[in-house]
Amino acid sequence: MTLLMTLGGALLLMVAGDALVRGAIGLSLKFGLSAALISLTVVALGTSAPELVISVEAALAGSPDIALGNVVGSNIANVLLIVGVPAVIVVMAVSNIELRRSFTLMMIATAIFTAFAMTGEIGRTAGLIMIATLAAIIFYSYHKSSDTKVELDDADQKMSGRKIGLLMLAGVIGLPVGAHLLIEGAREIALSFGLSEAAIGLTIVALGTSLPELAASTAAALRGRGEVALGNVIGSNMLNLLAVIGITATIHPLTVSRAFQTVDIPIMAATSILLAPFLIWGMKLGRVAGLVFLAFYATFVVLALGDASI
Repeated sequence: MTLLMTLGGALLLMVAGDALVRGAIGLSLKFGLSAALISLTVVALGTSAPELVISVEAALAGSPDIALGNVVGSNIANVLLIVGVPAVIVVMAVSNIELRRSFTLMMIATAIFTAFAMTGEIGRTAGLIMIATLAAIIFYSYHKSSDTKVELDDADQKMSGRKIGLLMLAGVIGLPVGAHLLIEGAREIALSFGLSEAAIGLTIVALGTSLPELAASTAAALRGRGEVALGNVIGSNMLNLLAVIGITATIHPLTVSRAFQTVDIPIMAATSILLAPFLIWGMKLGRVAGLVFLAFYATFVVLALGDASI
């Protein structure tokens, strides 16, 4: 039953997250925003919703390691798994000025989160600062975005207001239910196998909440929209750090363990830097890079589950 609860929660998160993303894209199309900006904000917000629900619930339940592990593990998965899978399937040329600017902003968000985490606690003041920083980034990105309208399929462009509303409602209802099932199942698994909550948060919970990103980025890459696939990952990572942690810490301060400070957060920062050659120097993301990313992620998961301190 515990395994079914965990898998059911992860599946519901994926379906609800996809519904929220589709509805949000349909709504945003009416404003004629650029693909990069939509992926950075609307798509990323929809795919990061599971992380937000999970982290808030975990923090309120007195499990800060799951709350932090969820975000840190999700950001690692976003780079190594969510970028790795599409890259194995199709070569992506993803260097453009908006993505380079977004990548720089993501690294700034990573530095801010890391600075607060290294103090040992992310409190309400830090949370408010992170939320304010995200608002400033979104405002800046909006005014710097191009005037090119997003190009998605005709079905999305002709989506009715009723369908948009139903999709977003399904996402809003499904996400908290799926999050509750996943987190309760994950905690039971941790207890039965003697695993730490940090290890579970970094792997099982993080992977479950990253499924919407995997679906969205793979679909975008297959449609030849590498900028949407990468923009989704960059935006999701930024929102995870500034919105998910910011809102969670504002509701309930988070204690940051020594293991997160010395191992997990540095790994997260290092994996983020791996995107630099492709986004800044224009290298193509292809099968070799994708396989390397996936191998790195498999290694991380094995180490995280095998060592309670990671």
